Amino acid sequence: MILNIAAYLFVAIDDADALALRLRERAEADGLRGSMLVTPEGLNLFLAAAEVPLRGFLAWLREDARFADLHAKESWSEAVPFARLKVKRKAEIISFRRTHASPLELGERAPAVAPRTLARWIAQGHDDAGKRLVLLDTRNQQEVAYGTFHNALTLPIDKFTDLPAALAPHREGLRDATIVSFCTGGIRCEKAALWLQQEGWDNLLQLDDGILGYFEQVGGAGYDGGCFVFDQRISLDPALRPLQEGAA
Repeated sequence: MILNIAAYLFVAIDDADALALRLRERAEADGLRGSMLVTPEGLNLFLAAAEVPLRGFLAWLREDARFADLHAKESWSEAVPFARLKVKRKAEIISFRRTHASPLELGERAPAVAPRTLARWIAQGHDDAGKRLVLLDTRNQQEVAYGTFHNALTLPIDKFTDLPAALAPHREGLRDATIVSFCTGGIRCEKAALWLQQEGWDNLLQLDDGILGYFEQVGGAGYDGGCFVFDQRISLDPALRPLQEGAA
């Protein structure tokens, strides 16, 4: 079986160009495939390989004190779902193009809710204070089509940078709710939730570890369908099984 990992970490990287070269060299030596984004604000990784070399790569990466806290969400497949290895140097860990949207810039992350707590809120229909619950999907229309939380608020967007304008008309109608924003692995909500907090949305949380973390820790409670992933598996069901198998 092939181990697949999704991981990101916001951390200052002042040697992004040199680090990208080192990561590529090590990943190629370990036979890894997938994608790695290296930016001044952190790393974003989607990788697949046999278990031993991939875990070895992660252990090597965490030897750098900057990346010691890197947390990887895991799933398995029968074949490697990536055609090759791509290592890219980018300006942002995920493109949002808004100020006041990075934990590094503000020195904090937006308030978060754990998957098991969210599952309980979904089951009871409200948060622990009795406020109605609204689940906000920050992903694009293509991803949402494969599945989302039951009765989630979805937006007609094609890219993440469209989210602020698409969400604005809903603001008044959401003032009395506890809003939990979510995405695939949590990275988009790290930015969106923090930016929205700076814009005065004081009733908004982010789902820790995203949909994949929810599947891993809770399963599919309150979720309809699968979670789109950016490789040849296409989508993962709540048991983290791929919609489609086959080598890239």
